Formats: sequence, structure tokens, C-alpha cells
Amino acid sequence: FVTHDRMLLRRLATRIIELDRGNLVDWSCDYDTFIQRKQGLLDAEEKEWKRFDKKLNQEEIWIRRGIRARRTRNEGRVRALFNMREERKKRQLRQGNATLKLTEAEKSGKQVIEAQNISYSYDQTKLITDFSCMINRGDKIGIIGANGCGKTTLVRLLLGELQAERGLVRQGTNLQIAYFDQMRAQLDDNKSVWENVLPNGTMIKINGKEKHIFAYLKDFLFTAERAKSPVKQLSGGERNRLMLARLFTKAANVLVLDEPTNDLDVETMELLEDLLVSFKGTLLLISHDRMFLNNVITSVFVFNKNGQIQDFVGGFEDWMTDTNMPQPQIPPEKKADKKEAFRAQKKAGKKRKHSFKEMQELEALPAKIEALEKQQAEIHEQMAESTIYRLREKVVALKQELEAIEEQLNEAYLRWEKLDSI
Repeated sequence: FVTHDRMLLRRLATRIIELDRGNLVDWSCDYDTFIQRKQGLLDAEEKEWKRFDKKLNQEEIWIRRGIRARRTRNEGRVRALFNMREERKKRQLRQGNATLKLTEAEKSGKQVIEAQNISYSYDQTKLITDFSCMINRGDKIGIIGANGCGKTTLVRLLLGELQAERGLVRQGTNLQIAYFDQMRAQLDDNKSVWENVLPNGTMIKINGKEKHIFAYLKDFLFTAERAKSPVKQLSGGERNRLMLARLFTKAANVLVLDEPTNDLDVETMELLEDLLVSFKGTLLLISHDRMFLNNVITSVFVFNKNGQIQDFVGGFEDWMTDTNMPQPQIPPEKKADKKEAFRAQKKAGKKRKHSFKEMQELEALPAKIEALEKQQAEIHEQMAESTIYRLREKVVALKQELEAIEEQLNEAYLRWEKLDSI
């Protein structure tokens, strides 16, 4: 399965096939382990590249000092330099991450939006029934529910784009709203990426500073050539990044994001998360990405049956726990019995002394772990070599060795923890 949903990956994936710079890499592990191993590989790759570039710079300095290449004793070194130059040209750099910066407006009033008993129907279907809420400055609210239940309709009612059949919506003072539309209706397919962000001119003002439009779009991973392309040629992920680029040109103290993570890569989603967490204004977020919601929001509006909406204070995981896994209540008459059971358990688990053999094992474990971690680091460095992936058997052998070392490390850490707790 192909997905950017990190929670789905965590729960289902037992093996990862990664496409990285034209190479397919097989990681026989779950998603969390993949993230750790991948980071280790990238760190080793960066370290090796720095070492290579330092040597290349030294050789370039050497040849510029006027050493005559015709002298026999220098010909090999010159050839080696030319080979290094070719290898450097062929290096495939990772695609950069987007650089997301939001232009924040002056603070809004303390009360941002108030809704009193609002109701709304569509095509004789009751979408919202007698819903009331008070949204204050700084609230980060997730709106969740099934497809077609009325989440976007609720947002449009709160923004004043739709008129409620019954009830009242009041907006606070000094609101500057930026709205990310799920349907991407704000984009003109026939205009270029550049023109959708900046209809006229070449310089754009971001946080009071002027920036060339190409430089700004590069922050969202658009090359100059891609910036000149019509929007109709963009992929779903590119359209999303373009919407974010448009959105972040506007000063805002209220952000309304309707499914902003669709088709975004994991790295860009994580950057967007960090941006929203640090945003000092008010956020209304519609999303089906459970991890994204859980990392950003502080309360939720949950659509239930017949247009009823629950207003829950807490994050997405808090609501899930509260709804699906209620904590059992201990009857008052049973509390004393539970305390006695706890005392008995504590007494039974009283620490004993280490045996001589256990003491020897405990003292030897740190050195064993250090040696295993050294082997692990050496293998990561070998796997950072770009040429190694041409030798499939070598890669398979290294990965098997790495997995064996990691298994030994896990066992060593567990044993150390067990012995240390005695």
C-alpha cells in the first residue's frame, strides 16, 4: 500500500520499500524502526560526503598551485582528481524540504467566533442541529466526522459564507482570516504557478521583506521552470504546496485549513505541524490524518448522528480514549482492598541482592553494548556509500548483519534493565 498516513504505516507496515533518488531500498522492519535506521543512514551519508568534499577541496588547491601534471609522479594524482570531480557531479542530492513560514497578523480580539444554537440542512438532510460554541483567540480546533457529514459547511457558517437557518453567529474584532479550501477552488488552472501566487510583478513581500517570486516558490519545492508551468499540469501534492504558498503570503490571525495534508509528503506534513503548533493565532482544522490532528489540536468538534456536534476539550487521542476506552471506576468499598493488594504486591517484589554471576554480567554489559553500537555505526557508514547499492548481495548481507546486531542490542538493553532493577 502507498500512503502518507503515518499512523496507518505504524499500525500495518511490517516491511518498507523506499524509493530514494531513483533507488529502491528494501527495509525489513516496521515504520518506526525504518525512521531510525534511515536517519542513521542519512547521517552516515552526510558524514562521508563531508569527508569526500574536504579531500576534493584539498586536491583542487593542490592542482591550482601549479603542480605540473606532465610529471610522472603527479599523473596518478591528477587522474584521481578528475575521477573525484566526476563522482561529485554524479552525486544525487536528496530533495530539499519545504521551508514554511507564516505571516502572522496583529492579534485578534479575545473572542474570535461565537455560535448560538445554529442549524443547517441541505437537500432535506439535517447537517447541523442546535450547535453552540465559543472560539477564543489561540484555540486550535480539529473538526472530525465522516465524509459528507457537514464539516466544511460548519466552517462556512462560522466564517459567515453561509447563513444559518436558525441561530446566530457573531465574529470578533480584528479578524484576518486565511482559508485553505479543500476543493482548491482558489487556483486558476490556466495560469502559471507564479501567477497564482503573484498576478503582477516579480517581487513579493513576506513578513515585511521583499523576496523574488522564484526564491519564495523554491521554499515550497518549485523550481524556476516548474514555477512557469500552468497549474493544470501539477500533481495533487504540488497543488497542495501551491495552496500553502498562496495562503502564507497573507497576514492572518485565524487559519482555516480544510484537508491541508492531502497528497503532502511526510516531511512537509511534519514541517506544517511545527508551524501550526507555534502559530499564536486561532486554528480551525479539518483533517482525516489522525497523527496530524493529535500533534496540533487542543480541542475537537465531533460530528455525531442527526447533525449533533460534540464539543470536546482535549486532543484527538484524548477524545478517542474518552469515547472508546472508558476508565473503570473503582467502587468506594473496594478501594481499601486494592490498597492492601498493592502493599502485598510491593512486599512480594522487594529487591534481592545480585548473585556473583549476575554482578559479572551487569559489569560486562556496557562494554558489550558499546561494541555492538560501534559495529552498527560501521555498517551504517558502509551503506552510506552510493556505489554499494549496485552490489545487491553485499547490501543484503549488510542488512542481515545489521538486523542481527540490532536484535542483540535489544536483548542486551533488556537484560541490563532487568539486572539493574534487581
